[in-house]
Amino acid sequence: MKMTRKMIHILSVAFSIALLMRGCDAQLDVCGRASLNTRIVGGQNASPGAWPWQVSLHRNSRHFCGGSLINKEWVLTAAHCFDNTSPSGLTVYLGRQTQEGTNANEVSRSVSEIIKHPGYSSSNDNDITLLHLSSPVTFTDYIKPVCLASSSSTFFNRTVSWVTGWGNIKTGVALPSPQNLQEVQVPVVGNRQCKCLYGVSTITDNMICAGLIEGGKDSCQGDSGGPMVSKQGSIWVQSGVVSFGRDCALANFPGVYARVSKYQSWINEKITTSQPGFVTFTSNGTDGDLAISCSDVPAIPTTTVATTTTTTVAPVVCGSATLNTRVGGNSSLASSGVWPWMASLQFNGSHVCGGTLIAQRFVMSSASCFTRSTNASDWTVILGRLNQNGSNPNEVSIKVANLTLSNGTGDNVAVLQLAVAPNLTNFIQPICVDIGGNTFSANTQCWVAGWGSGAGGVIQTLQEYQTSVVSCGNSSSDNSICTSSLNLQQGDQGGPLMCKLGQSWIHAAVLTIPTLTNSTASRSARAQDVQVFTKTSSFASFLTSVVGPFPLKATNSTSSTTSAANNSTLGASSGSQTSSPFCFTVSVLLPALTALKIFHQG
Repeated sequence: MKMTRKMIHILSVAFSIALLMRGCDAQLDVCGRASLNTRIVGGQNASPGAWPWQVSLHRNSRHFCGGSLINKEWVLTAAHCFDNTSPSGLTVYLGRQTQEGTNANEVSRSVSEIIKHPGYSSSNDNDITLLHLSSPVTFTDYIKPVCLASSSSTFFNRTVSWVTGWGNIKTGVALPSPQNLQEVQVPVVGNRQCKCLYGVSTITDNMICAGLIEGGKDSCQGDSGGPMVSKQGSIWVQSGVVSFGRDCALANFPGVYARVSKYQSWINEKITTSQPGFVTFTSNGTDGDLAISCSDVPAIPTTTVATTTTTTVAPVVCGSATLNTRVGGNSSLASSGVWPWMASLQFNGSHVCGGTLIAQRFVMSSASCFTRSTNASDWTVILGRLNQNGSNPNEVSIKVANLTLSNGTGDNVAVLQLAVAPNLTNFIQPICVDIGGNTFSANTQCWVAGWGSGAGGVIQTLQEYQTSVVSCGNSSSDNSICTSSLNLQQGDQGGPLMCKLGQSWIHAAVLTIPTLTNSTASRSARAQDVQVFTKTSSFASFLTSVVGPFPLKATNSTSSTTSAANNSTLGASSGSQTSSPFCFTVSVLLPALTALKIFHQG
């Protein structure tokens, strides 16, 4: 068949796109796969190729620390392994099995750059470093990258993990000749229990602990910088970097590791091409660490969960309100479960602002709500609440573990991380978050809800308002969405503008209060003609960096849920693997080309 110049041009574009896609997906295609690993329990000497991401760091021809290969050019290791950032004399061995004799499958590289985490301190917090290899390596059965735990990963107490390295086999006892790579299976020890053992000030949220409480299995000197991994399906995911411990395998002192999931944003900031494969590791069941308490770690307050018509959704989806049948109306008192993502932010037992559950452990609100205090422990979030006074059988009250404020030039938002994940019911569900790609044109019908306070104080029952999107006029801003004027009050601050697209409710914007430098009449949230909200999509990068992958959109069936998982943008792709927005943009072009019949079959 004779091909026209136009067809040749189109095919060349499609081929280029395919190459770009291959580059984007390269790490997720290969990371965490150890074809020669058949580990089930125990063992000492590792088999060749069992841990193909394990590397050995050498200075002056001597092994001093381990590390893990995370793509063709970068190695992850510990900051405490390096007194300075000079790469002179540093050699990285990959595919190595023994420290003595020959290793037929190994290659070596010098290092061109050492990047220590800027927050590393003598307390061992942020004990993580990146090494840039002098040249890329070729992947083999013995040299492959490991997948890294994404920011939304969970490693519950007793999660089965493996640690590898060439360190001492006991305190002060070196690995005997020929110094074969060692492996040890250890369970995760939850941070609450680890704090009880080491002391609260020693263990931070940037750390993860693992080992037998009775002792006997642990990492040791010489293993520093090496990986701790756990298996999810057929994929190995790195959860920790060997950091420190009390002697080696000492009873009541498990090993302490840098928690990899805390550093997804930092790693992606430093590695701008062929980024490592980040995978969301999910623990099943209940985290036994939540029941741990001691004199330094108080018990978590018991929460009350509804026992009437409760459902647990797996996987977690967003934007589903089973009890919401809203089709019209102006303002009224809301019914229980109609807006299951609404949150009441409480300070000293009093409602201050509204908020929205955007993931199972994260609530979004306005940064201006926190003028009283930015200390997370001062705040409580109540979910499933309808009335501010009286009985609420469907509500739970949860303390705030972390509070993060955006730092933009205009209005800002806040993300509250809950101390524990609530059970999802008909009365507690996350809303979908607009992180870009949605259009809310004029006349789009939306809703607002809150417990705003007028002259009589806080409204006792959740109030709902129907409104429509309008032009912002003089209040126009790229970061604004405007609706027809609403009688919103102080207690509504931080609440969402909610619009339904298809089957899902979307968090389109947040009610913020302008800063003093932007408090002109045209910017005021009290503008007479319109109600001004701040676009949620304005904070897409910030929200993604704090929350990680968002829940999938609600659909009508399980098959639709699977489809949503495969087509989510900045969240998790198939298999809960996270990818960059650029990769997603490219990946949707090929189906589009096919739909236009650009590819000729036959």
